[in-house]
Amino acid sequence: MTQTVKYLKDYTAPTHLVPKTDLLFEINDEHTDVFATLHIEPQNGATELILQGDVKLISIKKNDETLPETAYARQDETLILPNMPTEPFTLTVHTRVEPSKNKSFNGLYESGGNLYTQCEPEGFRKITFHPDRPDVMGEFTTEIRANADKFPVLLSNGNKIRSGSLNDGRHFAVWHDPFVKPTYLFALVAGDLALTSDFFITQSGRRVAIEFYTRQADAHQVAFAIESLKNSMKWDETRFGLEYDLDIYMVVAVGDFNMGAMENKGLNIFNTKYVLADSQTATDADFEGVEAVIAHEYFHNWTGNRVTCRDWFQLSLKEGLTVFRDQEFSGDRASRAVRRIENVKLLRTHQFAEDASPMAHPVRPASYVEMNNFYTMTVYEKGAEVVRMYHTFLGEDGFQKGMKLYFERHDGQAVTCDDFRAAMADANGFDFEQFALWYSQAGTPTLQISGNYSPSEQKYILKIKQTLPDTPDMPAADKKPMMMPIKIAFFDEKGTKIAFRQPETNIPSPSGRGLGRGETDDTQTLSPALSQREREQTETVLTLNQAEQSFEFLIENARQVTPSLLRGFSAPVHLQFDYTNEQLALLLAHDDDEFARWEAGQTLLRRAIFANETALQQGNDLPQNPLLIQALRNILNDNNLDAAFKAMLLQVPAEAELWGERDHINPMQTTMAREALLDEIAHALHGELLATALNARELENADKRGKEIAFYEYNPKDAGLRALQYACFPLIHRFDEAATIEQVFEHYDEMARKNMTHEWGVLSSINSNASAKRDELLARFAAKFDHQALVMDKYFSLIACSRRADTLAQVQAALNHPRFALDNPNKVRALIGTFARNVPHFHALDGSGYAFVAQHIKKIDAFNPQVAAGLARAFNLLKRIEPQRQALMCAELEAIVALPALSKDVREIVEKILA
Repeated sequence: MTQTVKYLKDYTAPTHLVPKTDLLFEINDEHTDVFATLHIEPQNGATELILQGDVKLISIKKNDETLPETAYARQDETLILPNMPTEPFTLTVHTRVEPSKNKSFNGLYESGGNLYTQCEPEGFRKITFHPDRPDVMGEFTTEIRANADKFPVLLSNGNKIRSGSLNDGRHFAVWHDPFVKPTYLFALVAGDLALTSDFFITQSGRRVAIEFYTRQADAHQVAFAIESLKNSMKWDETRFGLEYDLDIYMVVAVGDFNMGAMENKGLNIFNTKYVLADSQTATDADFEGVEAVIAHEYFHNWTGNRVTCRDWFQLSLKEGLTVFRDQEFSGDRASRAVRRIENVKLLRTHQFAEDASPMAHPVRPASYVEMNNFYTMTVYEKGAEVVRMYHTFLGEDGFQKGMKLYFERHDGQAVTCDDFRAAMADANGFDFEQFALWYSQAGTPTLQISGNYSPSEQKYILKIKQTLPDTPDMPAADKKPMMMPIKIAFFDEKGTKIAFRQPETNIPSPSGRGLGRGETDDTQTLSPALSQREREQTETVLTLNQAEQSFEFLIENARQVTPSLLRGFSAPVHLQFDYTNEQLALLLAHDDDEFARWEAGQTLLRRAIFANETALQQGNDLPQNPLLIQALRNILNDNNLDAAFKAMLLQVPAEAELWGERDHINPMQTTMAREALLDEIAHALHGELLATALNARELENADKRGKEIAFYEYNPKDAGLRALQYACFPLIHRFDEAATIEQVFEHYDEMARKNMTHEWGVLSSINSNASAKRDELLARFAAKFDHQALVMDKYFSLIACSRRADTLAQVQAALNHPRFALDNPNKVRALIGTFARNVPHFHALDGSGYAFVAQHIKKIDAFNPQVAAGLARAFNLLKRIEPQRQALMCAELEAIVALPALSKDVREIVEKILA
């Protein structure tokens, strides 16, 4: 089957602009009639008008004249109208939509008796005909008419300018958005919804109404989301000087939603997962997710709405930048170190895997078949790392200068990643020409670094070689060296941070293209022109811009030198440096950069797992790890460590993290090796783990006077203490599983009463236990929360992530649970998506895991290709997995791609994996 490929190089400016669109929605019981009046301005004498639409067409009028069917032609999703005027004219298009039949959740759809829209990237064409592309921007006025009893709430973008009653029990509302926007930012909601109101006073003194709409039963769960929004609005004013621009900010929560949320101008539509939260139904991680996603969508008001993308290839322009902004917000709200580590773990687990797969693509893709497939970790998370590198090079002041110029130049425009890069460069006099390769070259760079210290010469020589991998779009031989910041420091044999100087050869030119670049100890970047020849530093940022480079550092009075490399994860790369285990232990104990400290520990853990894999492969006894065990013991006994950071230090890398740099993967070998290390840690440190967990519980439960706290609230400090408890308890339970399940069973109700973090933590800790009591606890959990949809998602994910032998059978049984629905994306992700990440069961040697997921990809593709395509990515490991499983994967993928009615969403993914 031939698929149409769209290419960045083929971009042409629109032939017609639509500065104004008037919409009328007549909502009826079985269908909705849409009347769209487009005020069209032809460009450069164009006479052929091309509109996009995937909806039933009733009629078209040009300047109030009804056009005969012979006046236009339809080709797939395209409507071609030749012989149009060269002067401005209006086109009124009447279409008919059946929202109740729309299970793709794109366009206008029905959920729970209410109507919602999702238009990004190309959902507007499922509502009406329009030049459905992001560089056609205009004002929208929307009138909605509906039955007043069934649809008492009528919402759209902008400000409501009038409303009232109509005949036959109907009513109407008219909304006007004064800010120009593309079609993908259009939104409409109609239904019977509960309203929770608040307000925010902007820095200029304007009062902005805040309105959250939910099901009646969920209204009590929005307080935290509202507070998160107000915190986001304040933070954006303080950090970026950006103030909200409309009179009202609305958020609507819906349970049927393909993504996390949508930033429609003035009317955000959210997955309930990222709005609803209270202590009995949401974990600390859920609260953090609500805060982050609320912030992300709000920040889009400027980075995405006021300035948007010229075309969909530029998606990272808005998403990478806004992810960076929400990461910074989260870092300011809680432990910056922990948030940074969490960001890196996400990147390594998912984006690095994407870079190593047939789905690898640049931050700005060069081509696509289905745009929905490019809402990826590369565009979002790697895109955010690219923005962070601008910030690292320029410092906070320089970055904000670039942001200010970006908005001055492009407010109200649809622009490109190059326009953003130009603003950063021009505002700071910094040459980012080579840096543009981050947008066009796919794959994760690898840095091979070596270092040597000469005590007699008092010099440390650091050599860096960067390589880039082959990717489907480009062989490594055709790729050019990337420009990136490498943040470093040095420690002596006692763990003391060493002062150093850089000779002139390390100093950058004023253009920023030299070999090295320095920062002061508080990480504020020095002016590129400022000489550092005689300046002592304890940390610096090197500019790497060649395939191979050497850097020289003058270090006095040191016997041994250990470099701390890639501090703060200053560039999204694989790092290879031949540390000794003793050097890693030293950095783990003494490094003052939390990421580098954590990374030292992770490297020790990765090495131990790899050594276990080697022993298993060769049939040898498993090696012991006394140095690692002692390092972890020191962490557990260090009462000065922040609890949340200590919890991160105790986490053993998951299988997917371990596979990031590997060309050949044996899933079960990795799992067995990892399980063996967990057992070693659990038995060697049982006493310390138990003491740490109990101490964290005491600190959580006691206030400053040592009294019991009778209520729960989310705050970073207590969340950190709970995270530490549930970093320890799974290891504690390994020590004596039989005794553990008895204790948990006996004390479950007591723990469950406290909050969902404790209830979830306890269940997760014993979730792989084979006893019937585990099943009974999960059944009690499900019965308790039977009518809480988001908590039932947790129940389904517990079933799917268990490593018990009967997990697949339990997952199959859960498909028939009355609260499971295959057409609900949250439920699919919770059960089937979680199962696809369950290493021993998805990768079962009999192929049953692959067959199960493939079977449901086929089923779901028939009504929601976007969700089905997301599941298909579970097979991305195909080319790197061992031959027996590879053959089983291939058989399932070939069966999928052979389906004649397969969507282009799934076909694109599967064909790339098989290629």
